Amino acid sequence: MVRVKYRYLIVNYLYPEPSSDQKHPSHDAVPQLIQFHRPTPDKFDSRALYQAIRQAVTELFGDYGMGMVGQGLKINYHSTATSTSIVRCPQAHYQMAWAALTNMTELGKLGIPVVIRVVRVSATIRHAEEEIIRRAKDIILRAQGGEDTVGVSDIVRAAAASKRREDEEMVVEESDASDDESE
Repeated sequence: MVRVKYRYLIVNYLYPEPSSDQKHPSHDAVPQLIQFHRPTPDKFDSRALYQAIRQAVTELFGDYGMGMVGQGLKINYHSTATSTSIVRCPQAHYQMAWAALTNMTELGKLGIPVVIRVVRVSATIRHAEEEIIRRAKDIILRAQGGEDTVGVSDIVRAAAASKRREDEEMVVEESDASDDESE
C-alpha cells in the first residue's frame, strides 16, 4: 500500500487597499503595517477558502488539475484574526494549489481585493504551525516598534544574527576539536 504524502502551504492574506471603515480620518493613527495585515472578514471562513481554491484550480488547470489537487485538499487551519491559513495538498501537485492561491485577487465571493501570499511550504504540520507562531510574533514586535515595512535595519539585524550563529558554531567546533586532542 502506498502512503500519500502531503505538503502544507502557509498562506497570508494582505490587503493593499484600506477597508471602507479605515478610510475615515480617525484611522490615520493605525500603522500601515497593521492595515496591510488586518484581520480577514468573518464571512471568509475555511469553507469559503476551500471553495475559492477549488474554483481557482479549476479555472487554471481544468478538471485534470482539480482531480490531482482535490483528492487531498484540506484547510487544516484558518484564522481570520491573523489572516493566516494552512492548506494541505498532495506533495506531487502542491505547485498547482500554490499557483491557484497566488492567482486569486479577491476573497472568494466577497469581492474584497486581496493579495494571497504563500510564505512557506512545509512537509509537516508541526513545522507549519511553528512558522505561523514565529511570523505572528514578528508582526507584533514590528507593530510595537513602529516599523511599517521591512527596512535596512531588519536586514542588518538578520545579518548580525546569522553571523552570531556562525560564530557560535565555530566555538562549538573548536571546543570539540580541543576535547579530541586532549584525549
